[in-house]
Amino acid sequence: MSPKTNAASLPATTVEAAYTTGSVISRDGVTIGYRQLGTGPGLVVVHGAMESAQSHMQLATALADAFTVYVVDRRGRGLSGPYGQAYTAQEDVDDLDAILSQTGAHGVFGVSSGAIICLRAALSLPAIHRLALYEPALVQSPKQIKAVLTRFDQELAQGKTADAMVTAMKGAQMGPPIFNLMPRWLLARLTTMAMAAEAKSAKPGEVTMGILGPTLHYDFALIAETSGKEEMFRSVRQETLLLGGSASPAYLKQAVRTLAGILPHARRVEFPGLDHGGSSDLSATNRHGNPAVVAQEILRFFA
Repeated sequence: MSPKTNAASLPATTVEAAYTTGSVISRDGVTIGYRQLGTGPGLVVVHGAMESAQSHMQLATALADAFTVYVVDRRGRGLSGPYGQAYTAQEDVDDLDAILSQTGAHGVFGVSSGAIICLRAALSLPAIHRLALYEPALVQSPKQIKAVLTRFDQELAQGKTADAMVTAMKGAQMGPPIFNLMPRWLLARLTTMAMAAEAKSAKPGEVTMGILGPTLHYDFALIAETSGKEEMFRSVRQETLLLGGSASPAYLKQAVRTLAGILPHARRVEFPGLDHGGSSDLSATNRHGNPAVVAQEILRFFA
C-alpha cells in the first residue's frame, strides 16, 4: 500500500478525512486502485458512471468512524488500469473479488452501474455478506440502451466526445428538464466548454469529464448486458438495502421497485428530494446530493 494523504476543502461544512491509497491485481493482471480511510469492519464503495473514487469521499468520511472504507477507482479512472478489449460484466466482478480478497471486507455499497456490479458479484462471491445499493441503473428496454451505446460509440470514434456525452446524458435521462428543450448542438457546445474549463482548473491526479467520458461505453455495456435479466437476482441470499431518491428519473425508481420484489431479503428506503446523485459528493456540479443522510441509512443497515 502506498501512503498518501489528502485534506482538500469541500463545499459547505463538509470535511474530507485523510486517506491512504492501495491497489490489487485483478484476475487479468490489471491494477485496481482504491482510497482507504477509517477504522472498523471493511466496507467497499463502488461508484457509478461519470464518477471515480473522488466522487464519494464525503460519504466515505461520514462512514469512517464505523468502518474501514475502501473507495474503489473502477477501470479507466484514477488509480486503476484500463478495461480489456472484450469487456463483459465478469471483468468488474473479478475486480471487486480482488478488492474483497485483499481487504477482508464483507460489506459493499454500489451506486448506479456500480450497484449492478455489486448485485452480480453477490451471486458468486461468498465474501459479500451484506450489500447496499443506490438506484441500480437497470432499464426496461435493453434494446433501447443498446441503440444509445451504438450511437455513443460512433460519435466517440469520430472524435466527437462532447456529442457522445450528450447522447449518454439523454439516453440516461440525466440533467435538468431544460436540457430536453435545448438542441443537441447547443448541449454539445456547452459540454465542450465545461470540459475545457474543468481541464484547465483540474488539480494533479483529478479525474475530469474528459477522462470519464470514454468510460461510459462500459457502463452502457454493463447495463445492456444485465437489463431484462433481473430474475437471476432471486438467487441473491444476502440482506440487501435498496436506496433511491424521490426526484430520480422514473425508470430508476422502477428499477428499485422491481428489485424490491425480486430480491429475497431486501429493504427499501427512498430519500425525499434526492435524485440519482444523492450519495455523491456535494460540488459545483452536484448541488442536490446529501451523502451525510445516505450515510446514516448505510450505517444503520450495516450496524
